[in-house]
Amino acid sequence: MTTQPNGIRIVLISGSVRPGSYTAKSLALVADEIGKHSEIALEQIEPSRLSLPLPGIESSSSDGAQLRESVSRATGVVLATPEYHGSFSSVIKLVIENLGFPSVLAGKPIALLGVAAGQIGAIKAIEGLASVCSHVGAIVLPGPVSVANVQRAFDADGRCLDPGVEKRVRSVASNLIDYIHGAICPRIAMEAMARGGVK
Repeated sequence: MTTQPNGIRIVLISGSVRPGSYTAKSLALVADEIGKHSEIALEQIEPSRLSLPLPGIESSSSDGAQLRESVSRATGVVLATPEYHGSFSSVIKLVIENLGFPSVLAGKPIALLGVAAGQIGAIKAIEGLASVCSHVGAIVLPGPVSVANVQRAFDADGRCLDPGVEKRVRSVASNLIDYIHGAICPRIAMEAMARGGVK
């Protein structure tokens, strides 16, 4: 899917590197919802395919540079993570560490999605991830989605078995798109008018 250079771009980043993960299955619903909007360009980043250096290691990783470029060009970002040991995944943390300092997430709207096998869902993971994203200057949108008992919500082929869960997961996309249309697009239009001298 492509748009004009100044069109809306949304980047999805998975926090799991497991093949067939529930994080990926959930994120696929978000991607499908975004795909209903022809004006939006979608890019999905799979950290398992990237070679990202650990924090503190000097590296000229081309994957890290491409990651920063992709997120820098994004209008909005969706971060999805499983909950591991009461926190978000080390994969998502490594991605954030490779987004630079100052971070290219600064000033960008971020929608959060978490999945967990437990009954309380990924609440702790989302809280921790929201804190880190806010710290680097991102605009963390309200209404993050946590999927509890995720192993019961999807079948082996990635189909969501619970309409209520599917609706909530898809709302990650719609909430971000609504924010972009309501808060970012008008600002961009005003800036373009100012640069063009339109009165």
